[in-house]
Amino acid sequence: MKEKDLYSVRTDLAVEAQEMDVRDDPSSSDSDGVKVHENQKDDIKITYVTVDETGAERIGKKAGHYITLDSQAIRKQDTQLQANLAKVLSGQLRKLLQDVGVTEEQSGLVVGLGNHHITPDSLGPLVTDKVLVTSHLFRLHPETVSEGYRPVSAVTPGVMGTTGVETSDMVHGIIKEVNPDFVIVIDALASRSIDRINATIQLSDTGIHPGSGIGNKRKEISKETYGIPVISIGVPTVVDAVTITSDTVDYVLKHFGREWREKDAPSNALSPAMNPFERKELTEEDLPNEEQSQAVLGMFGQLSGAEKKQLIKEVLTPLGHNLMVTPKEVDGFMKDMSHVIATGINGALHPGIEDGEAQSYSR
Repeated sequence: MKEKDLYSVRTDLAVEAQEMDVRDDPSSSDSDGVKVHENQKDDIKITYVTVDETGAERIGKKAGHYITLDSQAIRKQDTQLQANLAKVLSGQLRKLLQDVGVTEEQSGLVVGLGNHHITPDSLGPLVTDKVLVTSHLFRLHPETVSEGYRPVSAVTPGVMGTTGVETSDMVHGIIKEVNPDFVIVIDALASRSIDRINATIQLSDTGIHPGSGIGNKRKEISKETYGIPVISIGVPTVVDAVTITSDTVDYVLKHFGREWREKDAPSNALSPAMNPFERKELTEEDLPNEEQSQAVLGMFGQLSGAEKKQLIKEVLTPLGHNLMVTPKEVDGFMKDMSHVIATGINGALHPGIEDGEAQSYSR
């Protein structure tokens, strides 16, 4: 049995699924159905993942195109970095729309999935509150609409737990009445890494499963379902307790590994003493060898990464302690992230909006 079969890591991010596949099978390459290309724009890392049918079977993600934006803009609460992130998001979304055949005149429907009353699941509703809606103007007062704008509607269908209606069915009914040319759907996701929580935005042309962020997948919202292009925008806002525990163990090992490496390094190679809170980020290179890991964690230190996760899952799940966890600053994070995404959507859908003006619509 392969390591990755021991424990199914919960992630909605294609880039993470690809990273785990490479970790489990280092011999895999682009020719195996998954192509990856990275780009850096200022502080934002952009990763393009293209998955074909062969790759879809390998990494467990639908065939299509995935774009991942990694930035610390939200976590740092830096307004300038957030403005830059919104601008990059707008450009990537505009290009993705063009790639699926959407023109500047076609009408769109923005769907905000999630539960407004549960903060880490409120991203979709918060975004739709800030999207520039124009369909009613085109229908009732077309003379007031300037060039560079398109008909855009927005809706928050709620969740099945509060409406009793399958979200996909509700969206389907709205599409039949409104008849948009394309759909943009926003939802909260789950990640297998605490580093990506509120620090990653994923765009794709493959649609989305409502409720995926809490591991409760419903009927998908996609082109196959509705017959029109569906672009999804997702942000990981939660991570499960198994992942947090496993990552914490790895951080402890990396900490000791770095201490040992610096202790054994020549005196002229040692860096000056630093405040513990100012040290560089721990990386895979800091992991100690097997003997050192065992010295720190005993029998537990002999286990592989997948085996550790499996053991932790077996301990926590029967106790009901494999919780879905979100940061304590989630209220501010959701407010800022929804502002960034709504600004990016407004700028991408309405070419008549200048970059600086796009943010004024995100209240």
